[in-house]
Amino acid sequence: MNKIALIGGRIYTGESILEQKALLIRDGKIVAIVNDHEVPADYTSYPVNGSNVCAGLIDLQLYGDGSDLYSAERSVASLERIAEGLVGKGTTSFMMTLATNTIPVFKDAIRVAEGFRHDAFLGLHLEGPFLNPKKRGAHPAELIIEPTKEKIDDLLAGNQVVKMMTIAPECITDDVLKYLQGYNLLLSAGHSDATFEEGTHGYDLGIPTSTHLFNAMSPLHHREVGLVGAIFNHPTAQASIIVDGHHVSFEAVKIAKRQMGDRLFMITDAVASCDKDIYQHVLNDGYYALPDGTISGAAISLLEGVKNAVQKVGIPRDEAIRMATLYPANLLKRADIGNLNHGSMANVIVFNDDFKLEQVIFKGELKR
Repeated sequence: MNKIALIGGRIYTGESILEQKALLIRDGKIVAIVNDHEVPADYTSYPVNGSNVCAGLIDLQLYGDGSDLYSAERSVASLERIAEGLVGKGTTSFMMTLATNTIPVFKDAIRVAEGFRHDAFLGLHLEGPFLNPKKRGAHPAELIIEPTKEKIDDLLAGNQVVKMMTIAPECITDDVLKYLQGYNLLLSAGHSDATFEEGTHGYDLGIPTSTHLFNAMSPLHHREVGLVGAIFNHPTAQASIIVDGHHVSFEAVKIAKRQMGDRLFMITDAVASCDKDIYQHVLNDGYYALPDGTISGAAISLLEGVKNAVQKVGIPRDEAIRMATLYPANLLKRADIGNLNHGSMANVIVFNDDFKLEQVIFKGELKR
């Protein structure tokens, strides 16, 4: 049996902060949090010397890592490299995202992902093709299509791996939305020009969350508050946000956090450099853009997003951690990740007060 004790840490369980405690891990699961002198003799102890210990991070929207952009590579080897690269950065659960593409590319990406197994891989997030071309951002307008039951079936029939989809709520009828909900996907409102009423109606009909708050959505205006206003004012609508300082200003993140509290969570929207197919991502100073300058993706890790939330936005460290662990886990209805409770999966990261990653434990195994 693999028994590990991380001793002398500041432990963020998801609900509370415990100082100078030991986290016990056995057979890939969290066993207990005890005083340092209570660690059983048969555990291998790893002193963390007052560093921060929390659950592995969860990213529900990213497109690649390193030099791999999944939509361009579409291979099990590419997914394996992405997964291992992310785990090495402290992101121990991720949703592999595909931006709007041709239906054959979507289907090929689904086919490949169905043959991929990795405990960090949560499934595919299709950001499109059922969006509003008026808010397409970096998505090709000619590939955005109107959702129908037939097109949904063509894309998703027999689906085992697509777990999340971004849709524009104003571009889908109530009966087609209900039909799409029958596929049991986590639906997210985004790339949308919805009015306040249209957005609110979508959330009232059960759309639980929203894609990259402020980006590619109808803005908050004092006469028509748009999708941003619908998100702010709806009691259950959640939203992801990119905390890189480029997609959204840190002041806007602060405003959103005050409005939304625990309904706001973090994503990276990270892409990789790519010069083939329809997505040409070029690295600028801290973010990626298309050749025409349109911002197309982020260049941060999720831990860097947590660091920005603390240092640039002023969010308390425990709350910033929850935005990248507990809140996305709750959205997925997963109680076994995103926290350090007894019985949860032993995905754990250790980082110092400068947010330098010191250790990653994945399924109870030391990765670095």
